[in-house]
Amino acid sequence: MIRYAIRPLLTLPCLLATFAVAAANAPGHADDGPLFGFSATAATTEQDLERRFDAQLDPAELRSWLKQMSSQPNQVGSPHDRANAEFMLAKFREWGWDAHIETFDVLYPTPKKVALELLGPKPYTAMLKEPAIAGDATSSLAGALPPYNVYGADGDISAPLVYANYGMPDDYKELARRGIDVRGKIVLTRYGGGWRGLKPKLAQQHGAVGCLIYSDPHDDGYAKGDVYPQGGWRPAQGVQRGSVADMQVYPGDPLTPGTGSIAGAKRLPLKDTTTLLKIPVLPISYADATPLLQALTGPVAPAGWRGALPLTYHVGPSTANVHMTVQSNWGQQPVYDVIATIKGSTEPDQWIVRGNHHDGWVFGAWDPLAGNIALMAEAKAIGGLLKQGWRPQRTLVYASWDGEEPGLLGSTEWAETHAAELQQKAVLYVNSDTNGRGFLGAGGSHSLQHLVNQVAAGVTDPETHVSVRERLRAHMLVDGSNKDAKPEAKTIAKLAAAGGDLPIGALGSGSDYSAFLEHLGIASLDLGFGGEDDNGGIYHSRYDSFDHYVRFGDPSFEYGVALAKVAGHVVLRTANADVLPLRFGDFSRTLDRYVGELHKLVDSTRKATEQQHKLLDGHAFALDADPIRPVAPPARDSDMPAIDLAPLDRAAKQLAQSAKAYQAAYDKRAAAGFDLAAAQRQQLDRLIGSMEQRLTDPSGLPGRAWFKHMIYAPGMLTGYEVKTVPGVREALESRRWGEADHYAVDTAKVLDGYRAQLDQLTALLKR
Repeated sequence: MIRYAIRPLLTLPCLLATFAVAAANAPGHADDGPLFGFSATAATTEQDLERRFDAQLDPAELRSWLKQMSSQPNQVGSPHDRANAEFMLAKFREWGWDAHIETFDVLYPTPKKVALELLGPKPYTAMLKEPAIAGDATSSLAGALPPYNVYGADGDISAPLVYANYGMPDDYKELARRGIDVRGKIVLTRYGGGWRGLKPKLAQQHGAVGCLIYSDPHDDGYAKGDVYPQGGWRPAQGVQRGSVADMQVYPGDPLTPGTGSIAGAKRLPLKDTTTLLKIPVLPISYADATPLLQALTGPVAPAGWRGALPLTYHVGPSTANVHMTVQSNWGQQPVYDVIATIKGSTEPDQWIVRGNHHDGWVFGAWDPLAGNIALMAEAKAIGGLLKQGWRPQRTLVYASWDGEEPGLLGSTEWAETHAAELQQKAVLYVNSDTNGRGFLGAGGSHSLQHLVNQVAAGVTDPETHVSVRERLRAHMLVDGSNKDAKPEAKTIAKLAAAGGDLPIGALGSGSDYSAFLEHLGIASLDLGFGGEDDNGGIYHSRYDSFDHYVRFGDPSFEYGVALAKVAGHVVLRTANADVLPLRFGDFSRTLDRYVGELHKLVDSTRKATEQQHKLLDGHAFALDADPIRPVAPPARDSDMPAIDLAPLDRAAKQLAQSAKAYQAAYDKRAAAGFDLAAAQRQQLDRLIGSMEQRLTDPSGLPGRAWFKHMIYAPGMLTGYEVKTVPGVREALESRRWGEADHYAVDTAKVLDGYRAQLDQLTALLKR
């Protein structure tokens, strides 16, 4: 095992060279031996195929496609959204794919009227629109919807204002300690700290009658860098649109949970939906938020609540009422999924599905079209291989989804409509979304970790000219060496420093993989580049444009080509492998880490509870409080009983033993060139391809049965961010002690089912 001494005085090129050479000589390096899942002969053929694939990728074509597809407003229901779908359909057919558009009619409210004003002695009427910017050719075009939050309620209300920081659970605890009650008030929160949909949901739960969400320059404006057009960051009137549907319960059409929104589908009445809010919500700019913040009285906000605006942040209430109006058209709109297929030559009933969405909030150059054009480049290059006489062994399904932005509509409705066939045939889903300049980001099912590493080791970073894998290793090491690094970054750096495979992240939600991974149990990946582009400031605004992207995103479009190589190689290798390239020991080792984290969570929660009780019993909070600026003690945490994680410990240990036995049997078969009879090979692939489904439970997670995966899920109180072993972890974090014990048992049973199928695979390999 190679260990690295991280020396901060080394320049980045020196670090990259050091890590690349050391890792290349480390045991278990991804380049050692043949490609995983291939015999030596088949690996040589595959690598030649990938070189021919790469030779057809042209950054000029990506640039041209992006310019055309982002030339008009591209939101769901817009003429250009449909035009883009028809443009891609024609391209897929031109490239030799069997393609069609699949349409779903979904609930998609659009604003009829939005208004916001501060009443009283210093009145202010909010602009609620984004002005044109010099040098941005599309920023003055008509046809864009005004800034709004889809799936918030209609309302016309006047009420005092209260500032609640990021509007997360701990923020409401701090308000309560200061004697601030949001019942009957409008809550003002800033973007960040958690998913936007949680902000109005929590405001509603605490009795607020409305919610405003603004972008503070501390988070994505001038505190980060020069604002657009001088730099890439959010200008004063920039607004982040977005969905506020309760997607942690279920994504997709709110009226058809669990079933596709096709003709004749049973739809819920609006009043019976569980993912729509009951209070109005509006997103606003920091220019419009400034007079509202200035109108607040009450205590000065805690230090961590203060943004970068030139004012003193107070929590409220306001000196005058705020009047907000939201009126919507609550109709249905069509979404257009472009589905293209190449039938496999020998295993047509094993599908590799590749997806990216094409709808934006306005023009959507970065989100999502920068990823969509990489998918198109892959499809064209694969079409070129077809013309050269090649055909994949397994079936390829390329999909450009519509309606992702409002709530993963197109992908969810398609996956729900074809659920039975997908669970029978789909062995992998590969997703991308945004794409920019910088480091490879990869997350997904950990049985795919080795495949991702092998692919990333063979793709060159456009700027540093080392592999994207070794550049990412350098990034992980440097990030983990920072004196302010979080524990997770330090753990990742330690894993990266060991040489060999880099860890990939677990997936929560926020993009189109959710229905495949967390509902259907199909092994999934999410891929993209970023970290060095300045796109975050124009996220979900009308300034997410072609002109912005070619200056501050990926000006050369070489990272679009890099994404096409990484995703395309993953697709091709899975399509052509002798045996599906999933490695279950990687999942087992990652599970051990997750179970270890649960033990640490139990210990830290117990210590924190005991410490809080001691401080409360000793009246420490009362004595520490400033009598002039009183802050009440926190509410007393519940007593913590013994938590029994033994079922998970046992299941994880037994799985580790089974994974070791499987890998030994696999290695022996691989050394013999996968000398399997056709029926044996098909049975092996069928079991490998359905392994991820064994990690699901038909009853789903507590309070949200749509989410059936017991290892990966979006957090109920984090939104996009993943919660691993969610039934247990979220119960512990919410102090639902009995539920934690219950899901430790249930999750262990699911893991036992996974292990039993893995043992079947081992026996099959030994046969």
